[in-house]
Amino acid sequence: MNFRLSAAASAAVIVISAAACSREDASTPTLASSPEIAATAAVTNAPADQTSATQQELRRDKFSYANYDEVRVTHVSLDLDVLFDEKVLDGTATLDLEYVKPDAKSLILDTNDLTIRSVDARVGEEWVAATINLGADDPVMGSRLEIALPEGAAQVRIAYRTSPGALGLQWLAPEQTAGKAHPFMYSQNQAINARSMVPIQDTPAIRITYDATLRTQKDLFAVMSAAQDPDGVRDGDYYFSMPQPIPPYLIAVAVGDIEFRPISDHIGVYAEDYIVDRAAKEFEDTPKMEAADAALYGPYRWDRYDMLVLPPSFPIGGMENPRLTFLTPTIIAGDKSLTNVVAHELAHSWSGNLVTNATWRDAWLNEGVTSYVENRVMEALYGPERAEMERTLDLDELKRVVGEAKRPELTQLKMPADIEDPDDAFSQVSYIKGAFFLKFLETRFGRDVFDPFLKGYFDHFAFKTVITEDFVEYLKDNLLTAHPGVVSEEEVHEWLYEPGLSATMIIPHSDAFAKIVEMQAAWLAGDMTPADFGADGWTTHEWLSFINSLPDHTTLDQFAALDITFDLTHSTNDEIAFAWFMKSIDAGYEPAFPEIRKFLLRVGRGKFIFRLYSELVNEGRKVWAQEVYAEARPGYHPVTQQRLDETLK
Repeated sequence: MNFRLSAAASAAVIVISAAACSREDASTPTLASSPEIAATAAVTNAPADQTSATQQELRRDKFSYANYDEVRVTHVSLDLDVLFDEKVLDGTATLDLEYVKPDAKSLILDTNDLTIRSVDARVGEEWVAATINLGADDPVMGSRLEIALPEGAAQVRIAYRTSPGALGLQWLAPEQTAGKAHPFMYSQNQAINARSMVPIQDTPAIRITYDATLRTQKDLFAVMSAAQDPDGVRDGDYYFSMPQPIPPYLIAVAVGDIEFRPISDHIGVYAEDYIVDRAAKEFEDTPKMEAADAALYGPYRWDRYDMLVLPPSFPIGGMENPRLTFLTPTIIAGDKSLTNVVAHELAHSWSGNLVTNATWRDAWLNEGVTSYVENRVMEALYGPERAEMERTLDLDELKRVVGEAKRPELTQLKMPADIEDPDDAFSQVSYIKGAFFLKFLETRFGRDVFDPFLKGYFDHFAFKTVITEDFVEYLKDNLLTAHPGVVSEEEVHEWLYEPGLSATMIIPHSDAFAKIVEMQAAWLAGDMTPADFGADGWTTHEWLSFINSLPDHTTLDQFAALDITFDLTHSTNDEIAFAWFMKSIDAGYEPAFPEIRKFLLRVGRGKFIFRLYSELVNEGRKVWAQEVYAEARPGYHPVTQQRLDETLK
């Protein structure tokens, strides 16, 4: 998921409160006594004789009620009506069961605001009514659904209905879409919102296959993160099948007035008509990205790779739903300057979708590894300078987030055990610090050694779930021991279990950015004018470097001079506009505020709007921000509304 360019990217570490529990001691991670864990003990300073219960605790997902260590769901069959008038999904979910413990008597699932009408269990060829107990609602985890299992039950079938306010679903009225004629619905289930769409063991610790039948209005087209026919008839009745096992958060659906454009024989774009051709052009390098990934890390294993451009309310940059990446329209800049988001989501086909973090404490295994792969692909396609510019911007952002963190523990790669919400793990730390950790390993060992190691990691753990300690074990067996003296166990430990920036971080350097620093200093000193910049050829990254580095003492006259020369207030590149708006709010540059208002009404991407609203509050414009939010709120995603309600209350 591209939270690195999205909702939790810049703010998650900043806004979460300090937990009451004491921190996990990062210098002594606890590990179990199994042979494979014993191999890890030296690296993590953990005693090798810990009990197996401790190892199970490391793998336990604290944000799921599910008893997947006793009974595990292996396949889900959905049969659902998509009811736009009521803003609900209504139908059944049939779950196939695997007994981890043969004597298990119940199945425990995660739900959130689901109306459960009935539950039946299949014993042999017969379906019998099952006794259930639905627990109280928890504001983070939802409700625990316990189903008593008759002896020999192989499946359970649950008749249910979602809530109109389901956190994992957004329902848009026709007027909230570009075409204004048809409604739109889409899901966003990471991290734990699949339970608001399906009664499921909503944890990345398990993997499932699924199929689905959806019925909707005949003038709408439905897509899912599964095998589908891009040339299918628009008849309101659709069937999907996902044969590769995935974690439940990757179940995804969208329904709307959607068109399709092919890019290659197995890659294409879905979107509303107004943007589908622009998107296909913008993303035309995606086959080259896939080829670069495959050359480095092995074949693409998901058959098709399609992309869906969602309405502007989509709260994040991208979501790596297998076979069908969900994307924000804000990355369509017209010059492919923001397609690193596509590279990121495609890279998840190896890191995250193929090899998945077993708990959200280990989110860096999904996002940090993916961010590293993304940068390697951008280098392969567009050259080392672009990759270096992107890493430089990333490091600046990481420094900001680390400096503003409320708790040092939240800047570790292995998240502390007392995080209060799984979204706390989706900060720049997991994304950027994780990527810089792999860059450190790559630099020390060299690409001729590190690239085969990472490819082997993906192969070894393909279609499995892992925790940080599994990565450490594999690292020690396949790099540290095989190449002694290159990287120490203490250095690995510092990266994974210590807060802040590592002393061994590889610092990027961009020659293009260095020239911008010199030019900016000369302008601020009065030695040149904006017209002298020669900025016509600047990339998005160069503009971001220039704007983000504007000092606090930049005068309003200097803001006006930049705006007169470059019309930054009306930039059609949303990344540049966002950077300019942040500086404008801080400086009190009034000509930008009408466009800031339009931006907040048009865009729902959390990366932008969370920080803009927060900056407005910090700069004494809370009343103005509240007035804009009152108008914009109906178009924002439910999770976005939930967070901004707190910010602007």
